[in-house]
Amino acid sequence: MTIARVAIIGLGLLGGSIGLAVKARGLAIATTGWDRDPAVRQRAAERGLVETVCDTPEAAVAAADLVILCVPVGAMGDAARAVAPGLAPHAIISDVGSSKEAVATALAEALPGACIIPAHPVAGTEQSGPDAGFATLFAGRWCIITPPDGVDPARLEALSAFWTALGSKVELMDAAHHDLVLAVTSHIPHLIAYTIVGTASDLEDVTQSEVIKYSAGGFRDFTRIAASDPVMWRDVFLTNKGAVLEMLGRFTEDLTALQRAIRSGDGDTLFDLFTRTRAIRRQVIEQGQDDERPDFGRGHGD
Repeated sequence: MTIARVAIIGLGLLGGSIGLAVKARGLAIATTGWDRDPAVRQRAAERGLVETVCDTPEAAVAAADLVILCVPVGAMGDAARAVAPGLAPHAIISDVGSSKEAVATALAEALPGACIIPAHPVAGTEQSGPDAGFATLFAGRWCIITPPDGVDPARLEALSAFWTALGSKVELMDAAHHDLVLAVTSHIPHLIAYTIVGTASDLEDVTQSEVIKYSAGGFRDFTRIAASDPVMWRDVFLTNKGAVLEMLGRFTEDLTALQRAIRSGDGDTLFDLFTRTRAIRRQVIEQGQDDERPDFGRGHGD
């Protein structure tokens, strides 16, 4: 199967970046798009996020070989129902959501009989909206595809080839396993960041604004993560709550052990933990997921 026409539903950070990447890489793929917010559609047209911004979801997906739903995971079912009347019989329906079991279920219920192949490009920033997208967002990043049983091999290959053409490294994974892995690597870190920043906010009156005034690198990075789209992350935690709660329980146990070590003055336990976690950081750099520049490779401008 050849993908010659892609429809992008939701023209924020991820949707916009897909459209820009297709154009920047000179792919022979026509792009159409739609967003439920008229202001977003107007801005998407101004930025040229896709070749054609449509007024209706049905028009956007007409004759599309691939339809990518770039909406919060809690809105996937509604988005699928919105595009259903205009879908071509051969179309692949995919998405970019950060939780996969719940999305697969929602799409299957909304589009019975359709070819649904969920996917998750593990890339993003704390920014959102049509001005946030950029063409290199997916370069060198993983895209995890979670194909259902019995998927058409030709369509799976076509979707994999599409993400590879955008610069991604593609990995196939079971949906349940994906949700567990992402709970550890993404969802719990975001939950911790939201919690710490919320605690700091509660302490502002006590510290007379010194928490924000004297923010060190670690807290600055937590605030960056905590600035992420609240709608998206609300939906992630609600749709992946099983894996999140399982990992949160494990984290709570580890945190209790760390609290015990600090209280008892157990320096050996602290040193061993910090040594082990430092090695993990080095592995992240070696895998090309970050670099060694100050502030985790994020510049602050000139």
